[in-house]
Amino acid sequence: MESLLSNLRITVPNCLYVKDPESSDLGKKIIEQSIQQIDELGIENMTFKKLGEAIGSNESSIYRYFENKHKLLMYLCSWYWGWLEYQVVIQCFSIKDSKEKLDKAISVISQKVVEDSNFTFVNEPALSRIIINENAKSFLTKNVDEENDEGAFASYKRLVMTLNKIILEVAPNYPYPKSLANTVIDTAHHQHFLRDHFKSITENTNHAPTKYLLHLVQNAIQ
Repeated sequence: MESLLSNLRITVPNCLYVKDPESSDLGKKIIEQSIQQIDELGIENMTFKKLGEAIGSNESSIYRYFENKHKLLMYLCSWYWGWLEYQVVIQCFSIKDSKEKLDKAISVISQKVVEDSNFTFVNEPALSRIIINENAKSFLTKNVDEENDEGAFASYKRLVMTLNKIILEVAPNYPYPKSLANTVIDTAHHQHFLRDHFKSITENTNHAPTKYLLHLVQNAIQ
């Protein structure tokens, strides 16, 4: 199993890159350093010039992989959603009871992220902080419909549909499973944001919002 997981690749829509960054050591270094810089500086203050200096290469080498930093941010978000779906599938695979499976899926989605040794070029905890703080900037744009048509948000939508399917196993007659699925995913990450920045408007100040989301889902589908 460990050997199989070590060869696993997270699929990212090819519309998000010029050249697949996982195809070379330089590309992986771009991903590794871009996560560190966006986590530390924010997407607004990160530039390809700064990124080039961090990887010991010139700015033009980054453009061989990504058209601009918006596409780079979208790539990182897409990779994260694909990785999170992989976590849900792997950790729920052997669970037979549907209710237990749903609880586990919600826990995986809402818990604090820890580093995954299967992907050495990605710092998953730092990437999760980017999702919490920067993800909305990847789709709140005038080009969102065009980018959606190109398949740029396929990883996120696939995660929603994976959770949607698990919800329907528990409550096949529940009329809003897709809406509930994306509510769980988005709320989980937003609650982490509130815990870090607006503590006065959340009860989830010292822990992950898992209990809150379990309560929310249970009351919605009962």
